[in-house]
Amino acid sequence: MITVVGSFNMDLVIEAPRFAKPGEAIHGKNFRRACGGKGANQAYAVARMGQPAAIIGAVGQDAFGDEMLANLQGVGVNTTSVVRRADVPSGTAMIVLDASGQNQIVVANGANDTLTAGDVQGCQDQIARSDALIVQLETSLESVRAALETAHSCGTMAVLNPAPFAPVDDGMLRLCAFIIPNENEASQLSGTSVCDLESAAAAAQAIRARAPSANVVVTLGADGVWLDTRSFTGHVPGFPVTAVDTVGAGDTFIGAFVVRVVEGAEVREAARFGCAAAAIAVTRRGAQTSIPTRREVEEWLRRFGGGSSRK
Repeated sequence: MITVVGSFNMDLVIEAPRFAKPGEAIHGKNFRRACGGKGANQAYAVARMGQPAAIIGAVGQDAFGDEMLANLQGVGVNTTSVVRRADVPSGTAMIVLDASGQNQIVVANGANDTLTAGDVQGCQDQIARSDALIVQLETSLESVRAALETAHSCGTMAVLNPAPFAPVDDGMLRLCAFIIPNENEASQLSGTSVCDLESAAAAAQAIRARAPSANVVVTLGADGVWLDTRSFTGHVPGFPVTAVDTVGAGDTFIGAFVVRVVEGAEVREAARFGCAAAAIAVTRRGAQTSIPTRREVEEWLRRFGGGSSRK
């Protein structure tokens, strides 16, 4: 089983030809809402990849909370460790998609901010039973720290997705088996601007210097990932596709990647699998609605292969 400690957000999405300038109003289209939040997305991805999944988090006593829990339960995610808050709304994200599929997101954390260290520590038995624990930074830092410390004490593999970026001390990083930032997060964690493979490699090295026992996976969007791990250091390329919506692509990669690691796959194979899952996701609209099934990812890899890895 893979447990996620993380966020729930109801995504409110509108499409626009481009992003508005400050103070400018432009016309959009195709407003919709969709269940999201990095924690919920990653738990959903784990379940879609065929692994038992559970989530620890907080939502409001509201219609959005009801809908987001039901959506996860529909794919088999265990939500019994999610707390309901009567005095605060569920998290909400306002998302604008431009014509190229890129996004701008503003999040009101709501109940996500109320998740406490005590809430997480009360789920120690759940974490101890898990093969891996995934956390992000859309809940309080105290809950993230408690999750990593609990996983460490239980001997559970801890995976940190430092998104959205917030300063994380070396002590927290050293509790992680895997650290999976994107280019922007890797730049801020390392102090090295990531703009190509060489700078991604330098940033990964700098992050590993802060947490020598951790494996670092820098996601590079359409360019795939850079791995700096105990077993392999190098580039795993992405798959060329026409993106229509990149929301949730990183979460899809993380869920798929961790599933394959838990199953015993070598990190390059796990990364190729994650890249394939993310490539499929960006060709579809929505966060959780875009996440493919295990069968779809395996069929994609049969058709297009894994690409070559450059060391």
